[in-house]
This record gives sequence, structure tokens and C-alpha cells, in this order.
Amino acid sequence: MTHKFNCHLFTVLIAACLLPAPLRASDADYQAGLKAMAANDTETALHNLELAVEGNPDNLQYANEYRQLVIHSKEYDRSLKFFEKVTVEHPTSANLYLNYGFAYVDKIPIAGSITQVILANNALTQFSKSIELQPSWIAYYTRGASYLFWPKIFNRAAFGVADLEKALDLQKTGPQRSYYVRTYISLGDGYWKTDDLKKARAVWREGLKTFPNSAQLKKRLSLRGEALQHAIEAGFDPDVRVNTDLKELWVQN
Repeated sequence: MTHKFNCHLFTVLIAACLLPAPLRASDADYQAGLKAMAANDTETALHNLELAVEGNPDNLQYANEYRQLVIHSKEYDRSLKFFEKVTVEHPTSANLYLNYGFAYVDKIPIAGSITQVILANNALTQFSKSIELQPSWIAYYTRGASYLFWPKIFNRAAFGVADLEKALDLQKTGPQRSYYVRTYISLGDGYWKTDDLKKARAVWREGLKTFPNSAQLKKRLSLRGEALQHAIEAGFDPDVRVNTDLKELWVQN
């Protein structure tokens, strides 16, 4: 009975986090922002999307669309200042901190090597605040995957594995989603980074049972030695932009 209640509660929490809020002033601002984007009026679009986020700070979709426009317009510093401001105004908004963390990640590819480390560390701080406020699959997966980008010398891969194991536990309690394959890929990569190849391959095999069409899982299981190393490390180049678009979370599978 307790297990069923917990599963139901988890489903309700996920729905509350991911689904757009009912129509309100912030939705009007969001729609105005999209209209301005379509007209290539970037400044107006950014302004309206900022109003939408301020009006509904826990709406992942509003903040995500804002960040994607920021990437397109290269207004990274504006974005970071904006998220710093609204997190002060809304200190209990878990999804706001999550997007704040992504805003730091979005800037990493254009920064120098030292600044990249600072940005990555700041991103982890925001992801951790999100988890403290509301543990969720997306928050654990995001922080866990972020830890894996750090070179081995920092010994952070083990933290990534711990977070990704929690994400895997959470995703097993509710409906299957296509994006859950990423947990198996990243968790296996995490075990590989902690020199546990046996466990890494076991995770990839488990993932392939659930996602038999995953090219990335098949590739990892087919490779050995340096070929596997190159395949994994290619995904952790800080100079290559990470796709932080969360649209898949609310698009129907």
C-alpha cells in the first residue's frame, strides 16, 4: 500500500513540475515572447519570456524557451543576471534553480578553460539547490551527468554515479519515457569513469533490454579498449555545446 502511494505521489510531483500551468498573465507573456521570436524581434522576445518566467518561476517550459533564445542570441550574461535576480525573488522554486544551473552550462562552450571550471562548479551549486528543494528525476540526472564532465583528477565521477543511480530508481517507479535511456547511457559511462567496466557493461545491457533500439547503448556494448574510451570521452568535451533543451520532457512520447 505504501509503495503504491509513493508511486502515485511521485507521478503527481512529476506532473506538477513538467506540465505548463493553467492560462494566466505569465502565459500571455510567454505567447507574446514566442510571437516576437517568430518575427525575429529578439529583444522583445527576451523581455516577454523573462516576464513569463517571473510570473511562473517553476514552469520549466517558460525558462527553457528563454534559455534557448539566449543561446541563439548569445545573451549569456543577461541570462545569468536574470536568473540570479529571480532566484532571490523566488528562493523556493526548484525548477528555477535547475534552469539557473543550465544557464551556466549554456555558457561553458564559449568560455576559456579556467572560466569553464568556474561555470561548471556554479552550475552544480544550482542543481544541488534544486534537489534540496524538490528531488526529481531531471534534477538527479542533470547533476549526475554534469559530474561526469569533470576530469578524473577531480574524483567527481563517483558523485555522478550516485546521482544517476537515484535517477534510475525514480524512473522505475512511474511510466516509461523515451528519454530515460539517457540514464542508462550516462550511468554506464560513470561506472566506466570509476574504472568499473564490468558494472558499466551490466548497466548498458540492462538499458538495452528496455530500449532495444538505442544506437548509443549498442555502440558502447560493441566496443572495447581505446575505441570505447574515444566513444565515451567524445561526449565530454567542454568546448562542444551540450543540448540543454528540455522540450522532450513535455512532448508526448
